[in-house]
Amino acid sequence: MQHIQPEKLLVMDIETVSVFPDYALMDDDWKACWDSKMKRYISGDVTAAECYQKQAGVMAEFAKVICISCGMFEKDQYRSLHLKSFYGTDEKILLTEFLLFLKQVENRNIPFSFAGHNIKEFDIPFICRRLIVNRLTIPRSLDFQNMKPWETNIVDTFQYWRFGDYKHYTSLKLITKLLNIPSSKSDIDGSMIHNLYWHGEEHTKAETIERIKNYCENDVIATSNLILRFKGLPLLHQHDISMEISAPD
Repeated sequence: MQHIQPEKLLVMDIETVSVFPDYALMDDDWKACWDSKMKRYISGDVTAAECYQKQAGVMAEFAKVICISCGMFEKDQYRSLHLKSFYGTDEKILLTEFLLFLKQVENRNIPFSFAGHNIKEFDIPFICRRLIVNRLTIPRSLDFQNMKPWETNIVDTFQYWRFGDYKHYTSLKLITKLLNIPSSKSDIDGSMIHNLYWHGEEHTKAETIERIKNYCENDVIATSNLILRFKGLPLLHQHDISMEISAPD
């Protein structure tokens, strides 16, 4: 981690929800696909239908992106983090906006890496699959298909914490607690997002999406501080955070 330059990182996190609010609302073909997918995940008396609300939101074939939050450190010093989020109920619109932002970053012709917690196995593959679903082109900075693992421009704090132990999983919440990294205040957690998005009051939908966006940005801040902690640098505080960015020059 010591060789990594924070100003060359695009720290990111996504939030996702199932495409259908409930199993019962899928048509028979989708139910059959879900039942088949769940065969490897369930056992005992648990049914595929019972797993839907808990598990569909993390499977790109059955879920959609509702928020992508990005953070970039100030050039030449790490005491400032600029945030930008793409969020809403229309996945294609937010993905298109995210691609335009990535193009701005790519056009700087300065090497950069994506950074996040478990982005190598979740966030980035999820985004790429949903780009295909929405008939959008995967940008060159996300096109890892023909790269060797060590050639990809990904800094994954989850992988760094593993230290080569592939049996080990540690959540961002646990690592930040362990390392005394303060978490930003939020009135929700990940387990609440499905119900908030699908079963909240319709007239408060915009407010709900805003809350989810704030939660996603909080994880970007926590991951950014985790990177600084790995490097032995001072942590960011709330006054170091700017809530809007464009691609830096």
